[in-house]
Order: sequence, then structure tokens, then C-alpha cells
Amino acid sequence: MATARPVVSVYNFENPAEKTGTVVMPHALTAPLRPDLVREVHMNVSKNHRQAYAVGAKVGYDTAAESWGTGRAVARIPRVPGGGTHRAGQAAFGNMCRGGGMFNPTKIWRRWHRRVNVTQKRHAVVTALAASSLPPLVMARGHRIGEIAELPLVVSDGLESVQKTKQAVELLTKLGCGPELQKVLDSKKLRAGQGKARNRRFRMRLGPLVIYKEDNGISRAMRNIPGVETACVDNLNLLRLAPGGSIGRFVIWTEGAFKQLAEIYGTAKGGAPLKKGYNLPRAAMENADVARIINSTEIQSVLRPKLEAPKTFLAKSNPLKNKSVMARLNPGVLKRKELRKQSSEKGTAAFDMVQKKRKARVEASKAHNKTQKKGDATFYKTLMAAFEAKAAEGKAVKKADDAEEEE
Repeated sequence: MATARPVVSVYNFENPAEKTGTVVMPHALTAPLRPDLVREVHMNVSKNHRQAYAVGAKVGYDTAAESWGTGRAVARIPRVPGGGTHRAGQAAFGNMCRGGGMFNPTKIWRRWHRRVNVTQKRHAVVTALAASSLPPLVMARGHRIGEIAELPLVVSDGLESVQKTKQAVELLTKLGCGPELQKVLDSKKLRAGQGKARNRRFRMRLGPLVIYKEDNGISRAMRNIPGVETACVDNLNLLRLAPGGSIGRFVIWTEGAFKQLAEIYGTAKGGAPLKKGYNLPRAAMENADVARIINSTEIQSVLRPKLEAPKTFLAKSNPLKNKSVMARLNPGVLKRKELRKQSSEKGTAAFDMVQKKRKARVEASKAHNKTQKKGDATFYKTLMAAFEAKAAEGKAVKKADDAEEEE
């Protein structure tokens, strides 16, 4: 994302409706955006102004506590001596005790600061500068730029000689920064936490950043305007250009500072005259419109049509219902079906053969049944003859028993 304008208008600081000329757009404002790099550098650089703190060496151990030893049905942790007070007998020294020492207390030799690669810091600053010239990113950060003539906003060098804060506020209002300044005033809130008692009682949003080349009174004139900050173009700070690691700060340039920017950072190919061995970052693609590249005639003319892969799927058919599947699994089914059809048509050899077999089966069944019936009668007669003698003997015994009972 970068701007394509070759020149930028310069506005009169006393009469913004009047243009005093144009200046060439510096290559630093067309550099590719690396918000990830800005966040990383901002996180590390912001750690370099921290003040060391630590826990006192004797904190939690400033008492004559001793352990009671064993045999008293209490823990063996050191206990405060004496009597007549609640403190007597209480455990001490341990990190689990009230008023005891801290586990792994902080030390002043902690690694507070971070070293950041110089080229990495310069790339991050260039990214923040490039983002400040893009209205969508500036508006996304919350700045009110609806009344601004254009971005980047370049003002004549007379702004550097402003001496009074009242005059500076009037000039900023004429430039269209009135809504931005009012937004800052409306955002003043009481800070939450102990910071309100440590000279940080209120918090508010940030307004525009005025970048100048020579300080002829501009820093003193604007230092008491809420939200407005100033910076020299020779000493740009990422903490000012991207507060909180978020790119898109609203920047107001003086004409001299805008021209000096080209000399400080140079170009991607020619190098930076005032920064030895540094070249501006180059975009990975000259044209970021990938759709336009792919759909161009040059690319489409050498592309082959897309090959469609054959659609394969597993057929789950029931062979008992699907005849083709059954025929593929058992080819003999079709032959049997054809023979069955022929056997049902009169006048065919298959029909005569089937009828002949049927008659033979019927005659064989009749002969078998006849034999079985004759055999059944013979078996019955033999069985009855065997039991007749036994039955007669039983009747005689019963008759004799009845006669004895009567006597």
C-alpha cells in the first residue's frame, strides 16, 4: 500500500487556503508497510526507559523467628517468639506465611533493556512514516482528519517560528485540526490504579505530531497543547510515530523537514546519504494487484485449461435388486435365467425335457408312496401280533386277582 502522487502541495501556515508551492514526494513515504516489524521494534524499544526495581534483601526476614522443633504437634516452620500479642507464635520467613519472604524475589540485575538492530529500527520508522501519509490508516487509528486538505500535510517553514501557544492553537485550527484537538480534550479521563498518585493522574488521546527541521520556538509554543507533540526530522522516534505500536499517526510537516526527509532516507536503490549503509526496504511485488496479473493477456495466453480430476465413488448397490451388478458378480445368473425362460415356452426342447423330468418325478413319487403304504400295513400287523400274547397274559392275571378279592 503506497501513494502514487509525485508531488505534494505546500500550504501557507497563516492562510491554509493559499498554496505556496509543491515538493517532491520522498521515497520514504512510499515504502512497503511492515506493521509486524513496527510492533516488534516498539515493544523492545519501549523497554529501554524502564527503571530497575527489586524486593529488599531483608523484606520478610526482619524478625528473630526460630523453629520450635518436633514434638509440639505444629509445623516446624520458624515462629515469632514472645507472648502477649497475636504476632507471637505466628509462622515467619516462609513464602507461604503472612509477612514472610517472597519466593524468587525480583533483582535489580534483571535484563531490563533490549538491543534492537539498527537497520530494523530504521525500517520500522520508515514504515510508520509511510503509514502517516495514507488517510485510511490515519482514520483507522482514530484521528479526525475530515477537514484536512490532504495527507501528507506540508506547511511552510514559517510555522517553525511560532512563539506563542495561543497563536499555535489558532494556526492548527485553521489547518483543519480543530476536531482533532477537541477529541483530545474530550478524552481526558481519570487514570485507574495507583498511577493517579504518581504524577500520572489523567490520561488522554494523542493528537497530531508536528515535525520540523529547525526549532525557532515551535517546541515551546506547542508543548502545552493537549495531545500535540513535536519532533525534529533528524531525530525521529518510533515511540512518537507509532504510539502503542500502531501505525497511522497524524503528522504535520514543515516544508524544510519534508525536503530533509529525502536526504536522510534516500531511495531504495541509491541509498541514504545521511545513514551509512542503509537502503530503504523494497516491496516484494511491484504491483500488488495479483488478480490483475493473473487475468492479464500475457499470463492467460500460456496457461493450459484446468484438468478436472475424474470423479470416483464407491457404488453400493444390492445385487439382489440390481441385475447388472448381479451379472458382474455371477455371470451364470443370466444363463440360468435364459434357460428358465426357454423351459416355460411350449414347443421347445427345453420345455419337453422339463416336462419329461417332471413326469418321471411324479411316477417315482407314486411308486415310493405305494411301497411305503404297503410296508406300513405289514409293520402294523407284526406289531399287533407281538403284543396280542402279552395282552392276553395280562388279562388273565387281572381276572385271577379279581376272583381272589371276591372270595
